[in-house]
Amino acid sequence: MRYSRARRERWAERLVTSAVVGQDTIGWYQRQVDAALPDLLDDLLSGVAEVTAAPIRYAVLGHGKRIRPLLLMAAFKATGGRAEDAARIACSVELVHAYSLVHDDLPCMDDDVLRRGRPTLHVRFGVRTAVLAGAAMMPLAVRTIGLSRHALGLTASAAAQLVVRLTAASGGAGMVGGQLLDLRAEGRSVMPDELERIHTGKTAKLMAASVAMGGIAARAQAVDVDRLERFGLRFGLAFQAIDDILDMSGTTDELGKESGRDEVLRKATYPAVYGLPEAERLSRELVRSAAAELDGLPEPDDLRMIAKWILARRH
Repeated sequence: MRYSRARRERWAERLVTSAVVGQDTIGWYQRQVDAALPDLLDDLLSGVAEVTAAPIRYAVLGHGKRIRPLLLMAAFKATGGRAEDAARIACSVELVHAYSLVHDDLPCMDDDVLRRGRPTLHVRFGVRTAVLAGAAMMPLAVRTIGLSRHALGLTASAAAQLVVRLTAASGGAGMVGGQLLDLRAEGRSVMPDELERIHTGKTAKLMAASVAMGGIAARAQAVDVDRLERFGLRFGLAFQAIDDILDMSGTTDELGKESGRDEVLRKATYPAVYGLPEAERLSRELVRSAAAELDGLPEPDDLRMIAKWILARRH
């Protein structure tokens, strides 16, 4: 069921911390990514026919939160690097995320017509083009690591570790597998353990890979990379829980996509399984447990700030 505006606002307020959390810092990270993406795409798409390049640019350069590259950059800083130095390599995870949105929105998947405040790629360019453009983005993400490693002084072995992390989190044991579980769960009740399995694959594993990749790129010790990965898994589940709450409580204008789609498609969501108050409590608990994993890192403040910020977000 949908809810009154007053009730939606009350629920949204429960997600907002007592102070405005880190918006300037978040904005700085987002600007770094937004500045890096066009130049990167110029390099990646050099010599590519415009019929292929145009839909890729449309999908990637649309206004987004840039959470995954932001996490990679903040993890790079948390383990001793300068965040801005990792902006270009961080775009690799944004390319994977952008391709996942293109495919999620297809008529055979979630059949969404609005994304980031404008028509979805298949609406704008057609379904066949959307399928192929999405497929082209994954190899571009891997190539981004290859093109970016020398500027960071990464060895071929370190770059290979990044590729392994990214592809493992994106494939059948990660994002793609989670999406398939999500589709199979539509229209039926699921238990909490199945819900966690769905969203660990669909959302959390790529976020965990993002922060782990930041640590690897900064030459962090293995124990710190493990800490970052645990942070990312908990953060990713919290992010998904909040996303589920916002789909139910937000408006289309606020979200930049059609609200209420989870209910229409009878998706397996945190509010559907737990109810709204418990879903909200779980999101807070996941953020707290994620932040606790950062103890002992050299510069964890930005990652902690990002974790708090997702509790305050409205879209």
